[in-house]
Amino acid sequence: MDWLIDHLAVIMFVALVVVMFAGYPVALLLGAIGVYFGYFGMLSDVFNVAQFANLLPRIWGQAAQNPVLVAIPMFVFMGTMLEKSGVAEQLLHILQLMLKRVPGGLAIAVTLLGTIMAATTGIVGASVIMLTLIALPVMLDKGYNKSLSVGTIASAGTLGILIPPSIMLVIMGDLVGLPVGTLFTGAILPGLLMSALYVIFIFLACLIKPSLAPAIKGRLDADDEKLTLQMVISGFVPPAFLIVLVLGSIFAGWATPTEASGVGSLGAIILAIANKRFSMAVLKDVMTSSALTNAMVFFIVFGATLFSYVFRALGGDDVVVEILNKMGINTGWEVLIFVMILVFIMGFFFDWIEICLIVLPIFAPIIAKVDFGTFIEGKQVILAWFSILLSVNMQTAFLTPPFGFALFYMKGTVPPSVTMTDIYKGIAPFVAVQLIALILCMIFPEIVLYLPRHFGFLD
Repeated sequence: MDWLIDHLAVIMFVALVVVMFAGYPVALLLGAIGVYFGYFGMLSDVFNVAQFANLLPRIWGQAAQNPVLVAIPMFVFMGTMLEKSGVAEQLLHILQLMLKRVPGGLAIAVTLLGTIMAATTGIVGASVIMLTLIALPVMLDKGYNKSLSVGTIASAGTLGILIPPSIMLVIMGDLVGLPVGTLFTGAILPGLLMSALYVIFIFLACLIKPSLAPAIKGRLDADDEKLTLQMVISGFVPPAFLIVLVLGSIFAGWATPTEASGVGSLGAIILAIANKRFSMAVLKDVMTSSALTNAMVFFIVFGATLFSYVFRALGGDDVVVEILNKMGINTGWEVLIFVMILVFIMGFFFDWIEICLIVLPIFAPIIAKVDFGTFIEGKQVILAWFSILLSVNMQTAFLTPPFGFALFYMKGTVPPSVTMTDIYKGIAPFVAVQLIALILCMIFPEIVLYLPRHFGFLD
């Protein structure tokens, strides 16, 4: 009995992992397990009544009243409205014309479109569905390999979770106590690196095996169409305008992320009006979709806040440190590699928000205290580096079966001729590319830290 009392935190974590596979809503599971184990702690005299009474005020103060998290609803609205604006279709057409003589040009165009849209939406589900609807029919019609097509679209769509303005980075900044601007600037170069590695892989694969991507000319119904300067300007200026409004105002210090998200929402509405895609029906649809997404995100935040509070009150931090020591994991690098492997494995079964809200409260305090020698120093610097490494790692969670959410989004959108086998075969090499990007960011931390230092977010 004494052993059970001393290891309540471990049993709590194991119970969460096991019960998650039952298929119940994650937010309810997190909250319920937190309440139950808080009650068990009270019965065992390791969690007092006063602490239990503080749960609701803590949840309210850290989530509902958190000024940083206010940015999430407006970023969701911005991304959803931009999906309706028609900017993506026009941009894909122009990129296709620009790259029509390059091996795998259409696939590269989709990757570049995903990169640009990632800097304006930050919503993976919307990006994957949008890219699937506008790009997959063209790619299949032009004879592109099905696995390459779906792998390209799924990987490009997931860039929105890494490249700012990313909802994940907003939540992570709050959890680790770092300004959102620090994580936004830190994620830019890793995100662009990931995109560049995708492009290099597609180019080399199509160069070595041309049958993957037959050469095409222009767009589907206008092979002889010529690219003009006016087309380039009209295609690139609107998304660039929105990116400057949102990210430029944050990096220049003109606006907080919350203020910038409001400006970005207005910018998305203006683009929809300019493209004659705005109506009251569209606005109602966008608001409904945004409300549902926000409700899901905040419900999980409430549950995770409750869970992490009880876990740490039951001595979870000390138990984790004890387990790592018994495994012989003591140095900073050993702890970091252990967490990265753990997160990658969890990505096969859980969504990013579940991993983020479970792993960060447990391991961020430990990572902040371990020693990396002269390789990287300073608590804030280490936490910023670790957070972005975790973000790059968690991007694989969208693509790894059996529960990769990008795969589910795609399967619900693709034609019947594209099977789950095609999708799994297509994403495998892109997951390998993501791991290469993760390793590069670990070996060369300046990929993450250069821009935060340049913009003054890190000393």
